[in-house]
Amino acid sequence: MSASISELSYCVHIGNEPFDLLYEGRFQPTCRDPWPVFVQTTFLRASIDFRVARRDRTKVMLVILSSSTNLSLREPTMASNHPHNRIALVTGAGSGIGRATAHALLAAGWRVVFAGRRAEVLEESIRTAGDPFGDIGMRALAIPADVSKADSVAQLFAKTQDSFGRLDLLFNNAGINAPGVELDELPLERWQAVVDINLTGAFLCTQAAFRLMKTQTPRGGRIINNGSISAHAPRPGSVAYTATKHAITGLTKSASLDGRKHDIAVGQIDIGNALTDMGGRMAKGVPQADGEIRVEPVMDVKHVADSVVHMASLPLEANVQFMTVMATKMPFIGRG
Repeated sequence: MSASISELSYCVHIGNEPFDLLYEGRFQPTCRDPWPVFVQTTFLRASIDFRVARRDRTKVMLVILSSSTNLSLREPTMASNHPHNRIALVTGAGSGIGRATAHALLAAGWRVVFAGRRAEVLEESIRTAGDPFGDIGMRALAIPADVSKADSVAQLFAKTQDSFGRLDLLFNNAGINAPGVELDELPLERWQAVVDINLTGAFLCTQAAFRLMKTQTPRGGRIINNGSISAHAPRPGSVAYTATKHAITGLTKSASLDGRKHDIAVGQIDIGNALTDMGGRMAKGVPQADGEIRVEPVMDVKHVADSVVHMASLPLEANVQFMTVMATKMPFIGRG
């Protein structure tokens, strides 16, 4: 059948790759509809009367196929959860759990926004992700942002929407720790820095995600907060980190309740002793409640990433409210 620009409000695929329309110099994003219409590869021999543009991360490559009249379309053969139509945003994606999770989401077919403070670190995370589908340039995007700043978070989500049209998953992962000191010796500015990133940052991103997920079509999405074993039991000298992780549990519960009527599912993953730059100190020895220093078992961070992908892959009618994934023999259950 013949198609005009006004009729092309759905997602256009040519072969296996999604494209956006370029019409009169303006982008017409078409890949927001979860029921895409596909242009059959065999019809590339036919003529098409408009231009399409392929996204290449920050650059756009214009592809002119023809200048004639007709476009042949067929109904979709894939369900609405086709993996390349799902959009995720991962904060703290430059290292550790954030990087591992962003890589796992890409491997599962998601389009992923890598968010963090340093652009060069985010780009390195993308370069090391691999390219299992041969389309990494279209599915991975680095956006530098400071989650503790409201204007920076607003820009992060606006750029995500401009680039991908919607948001299906937010992984609130960005976090920092403070030096392990006696409670009365912790400087106020160090306390405030941990609260700003770990708690205020998670709130600001959750708020921005709500605003987008409530108004997009189809409505809704999922938010997963990175809690911690410290949301249940503290380590010595960790008052700032432990307080913020307990607060994250309150944020998760409240956002989960408020999100119900908007089809927004909110859950939390509490992680113990993943082998990352932050968690790797466990293998060298860390303070215990009795004052001794002991080496603790650790686990591959890949297990955390795979757990987040599992939580993210559920339909919105189901939610993992809380998950704990930890090194099996770490001193948590029981009395050490």
